[in-house]
Amino acid sequence: MEKIYLDYNASTPIAPEVREAMLPFLEQHYGNPSALHFEGIHAKQAVENGRKQVASLLQCEPNEVIFTSGGSESNNYVLKGVFTTFRNKGNHIITTTIEHPAIMNPCHFLESLGAKITYVPVDQNGRVNPDDIKKAITDETILITVMHSNNEVGTIQPIKEIGKIAKEHNILFHTDASQSVGKIPIDVKDLHIDFLTVAGHKLYAPKGVGALYIREGVEIESLINGAGHESGRRAGTENVVFAVGLGEACELAKRSMSRNKEILDLRNYFWDQLQTTFNKNIVINGNLEDTLPNTLNVSFVGQIGGDILAQVPDIAASTGSACHSGTVTLSPVLEAMGITEHVGKGTIRFSLGRYTTKEEVDRAVHLFREAVNI
Repeated sequence: MEKIYLDYNASTPIAPEVREAMLPFLEQHYGNPSALHFEGIHAKQAVENGRKQVASLLQCEPNEVIFTSGGSESNNYVLKGVFTTFRNKGNHIITTTIEHPAIMNPCHFLESLGAKITYVPVDQNGRVNPDDIKKAITDETILITVMHSNNEVGTIQPIKEIGKIAKEHNILFHTDASQSVGKIPIDVKDLHIDFLTVAGHKLYAPKGVGALYIREGVEIESLINGAGHESGRRAGTENVVFAVGLGEACELAKRSMSRNKEILDLRNYFWDQLQTTFNKNIVINGNLEDTLPNTLNVSFVGQIGGDILAQVPDIAASTGSACHSGTVTLSPVLEAMGITEHVGKGTIRFSLGRYTTKEEVDRAVHLFREAVNI
């Protein structure tokens, strides 16, 4: 029986088009982009073309894009860079209670260095109220960081409204858009943001590559010091093959944005089939409106998500809880949304992608019906 992959929010396969674009730089072109000879010039042109492709998707200028090793590095760059650069102005950072660990853990680290962090709560759908962000602002606030969309439940945050608030108060604003880029349109200028995080393996590029948008005119301390790569903002010889891959993935995402409507329809069909099959024994976490088109987070009430997935080894999906020695621990996101243990322990996140088919969805519903003891 063929496997069914429904964990695209965790990682996507490398798109065939991306692989083809990368191959020449694995097999033929091996120059250092800093070298002045023909191979170096070819490599430099490839990196800059990739940068233009990323910028085109984000609707910014190429010189506002830095290549990184992924979302975690981009987030650390912003948080630590802003704190180091503007500490003489203040030490207060505002974020939310549902951020990814790549935001939460750097925040905890900065707290050990004297930073004050305000963790703004969210509602039952995992959405933050912009007014709560505004109320948290003090004279010491130097950065607001709010994820564009949540990786677990898919909730899209009111980034534009928060961006306006940040701009009105002359505060730098960052959004981790790792889950959003390629799934929904993004215009960094329209959103009033200063920094935006991209993770390659969420949009059909390889693992280990990402990007960071830094608005022109904003200068912060580098995370990695050394030679003058990336216009002096990130030291280290450029990863040419991955820059090419991320660029092609962004170009492909831009051309394929209309495909996301098909994914949305398939996601909604999946939820309809699960509801029909399990009735009141299944609930949705979040909602289907203000959420990513590919994400469906549900709870099999009274069940344990990990136990269910263990019964369907041919399906790849994620749980929203962990079971240790008979004790179930909900994810911080589910806890922040106020979901009870009775409901939350049965959580499974399904995330569809470019290659998911209706036949796979139908077969997944059938397999779950056989596995769930309700």
